[in-house]
Amino acid sequence: MTTIPAALAEAADRFGEREAVVDGPVRLTWTELHERVRVVATGLRGLGAERGDRVAIWAPNTHHWVAAALAVTYLGAVLVPVNTRYTAAETAAILTRTGARVLVVAGEFLGRDRLAELRAAGHDVPATLVLGPTAAPHTATIDDLDQHVPAAPVAVDPDDVADILFTSGTTGVSKGAMSAHRQALGVARAWAELGEVTAGDRYLVVNPFFHSFGYKAGILVCLLTGATIVPQAAFDVDETLRLVAAEKITVLPGAPTIYQAMIFRAAVTPVDLSSLRLAVTGAALVPAVLVDRIQEALGFDTVLTAYGLTEAVVATMCRPGDDAATVAATCGLPTAGFELRIAPDTGEVLLRGPNVMLGYLDDPAATADAIDRDGWLHTGDVGRVDERGYLTITDRLKDMYICGGFNVYPAEVEQVLARMIRIADSAVVGVPDGRLGEVGKAFVVRRPDVIPLLTAEDVLEHCRAGLANYKVPRAVEFVDELPRNPSGKVLKRLLR
Repeated sequence: MTTIPAALAEAADRFGEREAVVDGPVRLTWTELHERVRVVATGLRGLGAERGDRVAIWAPNTHHWVAAALAVTYLGAVLVPVNTRYTAAETAAILTRTGARVLVVAGEFLGRDRLAELRAAGHDVPATLVLGPTAAPHTATIDDLDQHVPAAPVAVDPDDVADILFTSGTTGVSKGAMSAHRQALGVARAWAELGEVTAGDRYLVVNPFFHSFGYKAGILVCLLTGATIVPQAAFDVDETLRLVAAEKITVLPGAPTIYQAMIFRAAVTPVDLSSLRLAVTGAALVPAVLVDRIQEALGFDTVLTAYGLTEAVVATMCRPGDDAATVAATCGLPTAGFELRIAPDTGEVLLRGPNVMLGYLDDPAATADAIDRDGWLHTGDVGRVDERGYLTITDRLKDMYICGGFNVYPAEVEQVLARMIRIADSAVVGVPDGRLGEVGKAFVVRRPDVIPLLTAEDVLEHCRAGLANYKVPRAVEFVDELPRNPSGKVLKRLLR
C-alpha cells in the first residue's frame, strides 16, 4: 500500500461500517467516506483537475477538508494545503506559485468569506469549489455534487508527487516542500506504529489540516489504522474538553500550548477525560515540567515527544516504553527510515532517508542548500545525541546569539523559565547591546491564576540562580501571548 488512493480503498474494505469521520452531526463510515471522496473527485474533475494538476485547499478542519484532500489524491492530482490565517494576497501568491488548477475554499467561517476576499482584491482565482455557504455568485459548492456519478480511480504511482506543503516561514519566505505518495504514507505509518494507533482509537485533530502534523500525522494515520477522525475547526479549549468527553477521545496530539490551556481550564471546570491515552507533542520547546503536568492533570496514559519538520514530517519519536525522564529530555530515536547525525562544526541536526522531501517547488538553489550532495537534509536545528541514540533539540541555529563572546542558546534559558510556577509561557531572543554585542531579552506570559503577580526582578533572580551570568536575560517584557505559527512555533523574528 504505497499510494493514498490505495490506502483509502483498503480502509473502506477493512473498516467498512466503523466511523471514519465525526464532525458535529456528520458521521461518515469508512464506506461512506470512500464514496464521498469519489463524488468529490468527480466534481474536481469537472472543474478541470486531472492527474498532476495542483489543487489548493484553503479551509479549516472539517469533514469537507478530509473528503476534498483525499479526492485530490484520488485523481492523481497534487494537494496544496493553504494556511487558514493567510490573507487574500498571501493565498493568491500560493495559487500563482503552484499554478493551482482548482481552489477548494471554505464558505463563510468565523466572520470571513475567503473567496469573496480574493475576488474583492482583484486576484486571479482558478476554478473554485466552495465548502459551505458563500456570498460569491455563480460558484460551485460541495453540496451541488451529490448528483454526480462517482469517479473511477486514476492510476497513481508511489513516486508521484502527492502534496506540496509550504514551510512555516518563521525566518523568511515560505518554500513549497514536495513529497511523494510513498513518503506521505511512510511517515504516517511510522507515527501510527509508535503511537500504537488502532481502529479502536478516536483521534481529535486540533492541529491544522494544512500542516503536516494535522494532515500526515492526523488524517493519513487514521486512514492507515481505521481510527476515527474527529476534526476541530478552530481551537477553543472549552470545545476541546467537551469533545474529549462526548466522543471518548483517546488520541490528542498538539503543540504544548494546547495542553497548557487544557490543564488550566480543567483545573477550574472538571470534565471527564478518562478516555485519553496518547498525547504527542514537540512542535515547540517542551518544558520538562509540562510532561508531568500532562499526565497528572489530564490523565494521559502515554506522553510522547517527537521531532519533525515540513521537509521530513516525522524524523524522531519517543517510544511508549520510555521513562518520563527520557520523554521530558529528548524527542526520541530516529523513525520512518531516517538516519541521524550531528554536524561536528555547528551542532546542526542532519537527516537522511527515503522520506526526505523530493525538493522545493521550482527552487533548485534552495533545494541544494537544504539537501547536500550526500543526501543529508540540513534542518537548521541544533541538537545532541546521547549514548542511546536519542536526540535532544537544543535550539535553532538562527536563534543562537553571542553575548560577550559566549554562545547563548535561548532554549536553555527557556527551560529554566519553564520551571517557574508563575510563568505560563516564555521566549528569549538576542537583542543588540553596545557593550556585549548581544544580550538576552525574555518575553514572558504570566499565569493569571497565581498570586502574587510576577515581576521582572522575580524572573531575573530565578535565572541568576540557574544560569551562568552571560546567559541571564538583561530585560523582561510581559505580554498577553506569544506570536506563534499554526504548528506552535514562536515567531521570534516578530519578537526581535
